Amino acid sequence: MANSDTPSAAEAAAQRLSELRRSLHDHAHRYYVLNDPVIADGEYDRLFQELLEIEARYPELISLDSPSHRVGGQPLAAFHPVRHKSPMLSLENVFTAGELGNFIARLRRYLKWEQELSFMVEPKLDGLAVELVYEKGVLASGSTRGDGLTGEDITAQLKTVRDIPLQLQTRQSQPFPLELQVRGEVFLSRKGFAELNRQRSEQGEPLFANTRNAAAGSLRQLDPTITARRPLHFFVYGVGNPESLEIASQEELLQELAEFGFPVNSLALLCTTEDAIQTHYSKLQELRTGFDYDMDGVVIKVNSFSLQERLGTTARAPRWAVAWKFPPSQATTRIEAVEFQIGRTGVITPVANLSPVNIDGVVVRKATLHNWDEIQRKDIRLHDTVLVQRAGDVIPEVVKVITEARNGEETVVDFPNLCPACNQPLLRKEGEAAVRCVNPNCGGQQVQRLIHFAGKSGMDFEGLGKKQVESLVSIGLLEDIADFFTLDATVLAQLDGWGERSANKVLAAIERRKRVGLARFLMALGIRHVGEVTAEALAARFGTLDALRCATLEQLLGVERIGAEVAASVHSFFQDPATSTLLERCETLGLRIMEEQTPIVQALLAHRVFLFTGTLESLPRNEAKQMVRAFGGQIASSLSRRVTDLVAGSNPGSKLAEAEKLGITIMTEKAFLRLLQEAEQHNNA
Repeated sequence: MANSDTPSAAEAAAQRLSELRRSLHDHAHRYYVLNDPVIADGEYDRLFQELLEIEARYPELISLDSPSHRVGGQPLAAFHPVRHKSPMLSLENVFTAGELGNFIARLRRYLKWEQELSFMVEPKLDGLAVELVYEKGVLASGSTRGDGLTGEDITAQLKTVRDIPLQLQTRQSQPFPLELQVRGEVFLSRKGFAELNRQRSEQGEPLFANTRNAAAGSLRQLDPTITARRPLHFFVYGVGNPESLEIASQEELLQELAEFGFPVNSLALLCTTEDAIQTHYSKLQELRTGFDYDMDGVVIKVNSFSLQERLGTTARAPRWAVAWKFPPSQATTRIEAVEFQIGRTGVITPVANLSPVNIDGVVVRKATLHNWDEIQRKDIRLHDTVLVQRAGDVIPEVVKVITEARNGEETVVDFPNLCPACNQPLLRKEGEAAVRCVNPNCGGQQVQRLIHFAGKSGMDFEGLGKKQVESLVSIGLLEDIADFFTLDATVLAQLDGWGERSANKVLAAIERRKRVGLARFLMALGIRHVGEVTAEALAARFGTLDALRCATLEQLLGVERIGAEVAASVHSFFQDPATSTLLERCETLGLRIMEEQTPIVQALLAHRVFLFTGTLESLPRNEAKQMVRAFGGQIASSLSRRVTDLVAGSNPGSKLAEAEKLGITIMTEKAFLRLLQEAEQHNNA
């Protein structure tokens, strides 16, 4: 219906909207950035409601910088790629004061610089890096970092983050740059994270593992109104085009960005000596648990932009900046009990049940004790007070015993002689640390084999995780791998916690995997000593499952990188009549193991062995490995001299330095993707 208001009424509405936008932007800046509100929340809400009512009446007057975008808009169909005009590079890491000294010495040699260098030392937040592009002072687009060259368009989602200005604060001295590419970190406070997980728990939704996952998940919601309900925050740390501003240093840049209305972390500090950097690092490390956000280190940047320009960048990182990471998070707690878990190959792993302890926002209740030798080496006893370490996604482990805290209540850990699952005798071979259950009919091993078969390292049946598999085993629906192909959607839908949608999703995932490559199937079977690399070697050598099943021990020994123990394990597995019966049943139920095809462009990556380290931003690691194999390359599971190419993603760890010492070619993710693109072009030529 056409608006019947007179032109004068529309003009009055436009003028009032302009006043409201200006007032709401100012009050939001004072509240969220300066922490200095001058009106009550109720008054702000009344002004905001008035703006919404006018925009509902005159939708043609809604502007790009309207505060109404804070509540989110229509759901998106998908995220679209955005090419960064200048790369968002990763950072090299240092972990000790000595490594920091080496970094500064390299800078001096490169610059031929004798006098003191000044650095901005800024907190490194554990969030999600984003880019905000402002055109003439108004937020025009926002995107994720992605692979550093291309990210995803999340403009609608970023507009809901109240710390991010929709328009820059007015400057009296000079106009805004025509375009400003602002970089910063979106994060979730610890308080907000706890509240979000509390709400999700009440609603029966899965909890987020940590604040970074929660922030990333919130920004990647196709429905911006969901993002708007998440307590996200933002700190700015740089720009992609500093030449657009009349400034000479990182210190001046942060001051300028604060004047524009961006939140700048107050812990950033200009340091003119190496000692000052170390002092500030130690201070933040000591105080980190007192802040309401996760901080995993500091970023150290050469302050002068002219020196930054002289230093330049490598393919993956600036030479003028480095991240000094904090040590892995640790806490002390008490061992309440030790339980013994069985794996799919029969290995018994001792696990400590701990008094719950919060380590970096995650409540830790269990920690691995690895094996019997480790328990003895560290002299771990029941009821000991221990130092527990959690680093990233690694399973928590007991670092050491606090012997000074012993009071006489501690008792020696008794390692079992019988399997905790089947009650059969355990065996430890001479020269091995592992203690095993060797009963081929052990129910505990079978459950773990079924979990592995369905998991990401196996067939990757979406929707069938550890808990679901254990539940199906407990009610008798799963006894061996063939039973996965007999599951019925109607039966599953009636089980507690399932429903029709979940059941259909699982059955569809299983149906998709009924045609599977030989290498993946071999991995899924969980044959002892057969990991990803061995499975690939066997698939490449024999091509079909039938050929592998008929292989002699001598033929298996002839496969590159397969020794006597591995060959014996594979031969024994396929010669077992029970295996033959199981495989034949799988085939009857529709499973088809596809023959390994020789790639058309095999020569392009032939004789090259790739190892991946760190996190790949643009594609899952499994997909990257599959692409290497598709062009004839090989995948290594550990670093050795046979590796020809190390692909380093973000946070690559110690493998990067080791590879450099061995003279192995190091590829950035960008270079790796370019190599695959060249292979594809060659294939299509």
